[in-house]
Order: sequence, then structure tokens, then C-alpha cells
Amino acid sequence: MKILGIDIGGSAIKGAPVDTTTGELLAERHRIETPGLLTPAQMARTVAALAAHFAWKGPIGVGFPGVVRKHTQVLAVGNLHPRFVGCDVGRLFRTATRCPVWVINDADAAGLAEMRFGAGRRRRDTVLLLTFGTGVGSALFYRGALYPNTELGRWTFKGKPVERYVSAAVRKAQGLSWAQWGRRVDGYLGEVETILWPDLIIIGGGVSAKSAKFLPLLHTRAKVVPARYRNRAGIIGAALHAAECRK
Repeated sequence: MKILGIDIGGSAIKGAPVDTTTGELLAERHRIETPGLLTPAQMARTVAALAAHFAWKGPIGVGFPGVVRKHTQVLAVGNLHPRFVGCDVGRLFRTATRCPVWVINDADAAGLAEMRFGAGRRRRDTVLLLTFGTGVGSALFYRGALYPNTELGRWTFKGKPVERYVSAAVRKAQGLSWAQWGRRVDGYLGEVETILWPDLIIIGGGVSAKSAKFLPLLHTRAKVVPARYRNRAGIIGAALHAAECRK
């Protein structure tokens, strides 16, 4: 099945048509920068522009950085405009693109891709994917089944969400070396392990391409590996989610 996968991030949206039977992108990924906090209407126009780039007329899957219920309703957001809370983004994007649209949490989308085709393939134990970007996303799986909307980047640490301490954006903003940032991540993963006891931790987001710079600094009980699909995982997983919803 061919589905347009779209990954909405804190600073850009990316997308490409996906072959959901193989996980392969069928065209070069297209990226649109989104500086500032876009309102729902502005984001809808941006999503429509991305679909128009591919002259897309079929089903669309969208990975969205927030808590998403029933494939469409946003209950909470971390790094987007507060007007998204309570917004029916599925309906919003369907109206803008004139295509059928299904929405899923962005980290959950990345997790689906890694479990189907990537670093978590054939795993039947507890797998945790963490994405480090503008914020920190999470996706938790047991025996291949997703527990949705875990939002482990929203834990409070020193009076603020922990993602404001360990995200990739914070590393850049504060000029942290990979060693300094790796120690922060190591402490964070230690706290996560005391609660969830995962057997495998997959690190996603752009930092996965630099995993050799910080993975040796981690002292987790669980094995930690970089995501296979890196920044493509959210696109692929969003398309997989739409394919499942269409059945």
C-alpha cells in the first residue's frame, strides 16, 4: 500500500510517500521549515503544501508531537502552539488536504517503524524507543504491542519537563559536548529503567547518527542501540499507522 507519511516536528515537518509493505520511501523526503509556533490553521496549510508537493490524492498518516486519542483528537502538546490542545487535527488536516488522514503521536509512529522494520524487529520483550530532538518523545512496546502516548519526556525534573534538560535542542543551545550531554542522558535513562525495566532501548532522532559519540558513556542495564531509520522513522511509522486504520 502506498501512503503519504508526514512527521510534524517542533521546527519542521517532513514527508514522503511510503511503501508500507517494505518501509521504503518512494520519493525523496520533502522538508518544510516551521519557525515559530504555528497556529492550527497555519499548520494545516503547511501540511497541505507538503501533500501538494507530491501531488498527493490518497491516504495520509501524520505523526504529531502530542497526546493523540482516537487517531484525531489532541489532548496535550509539548512544543507546539497551545491552540492545538482540544483540536481535532484529523479533521483539520483532512479539510486542508482533501484526503483521508489518520494521526498518531510522533514518537509512537517512529516506534512502529523500528518495531516493524528496524532495530526492534522480531523483539517480543519490552522495548522502549526514545527520540531526542526539539523535545524528547517515547514509545513503549511489549510483545510487539504499543502502549500509546507515554510522554516520558514530560517528567518533571528540577521543576520543569526533563526534555528541557536532555533534548538534542538543549545540547545545542547550551553548547554541551557530547560527553556532557551523554552524562545527562545516562542519568535520565537510569531513572526510566527504575520504572519500566525495558530489555532494549532504541535511541531515535537526529542524534542517532552520532550515537558513537555518546552510547559508550551510558551505563544502562538494558542494551541501547541507535534507531535504524533515524529521522525517516516518523514518516514510515505514520504511514504504517494509516495503513492499519484503513483495514
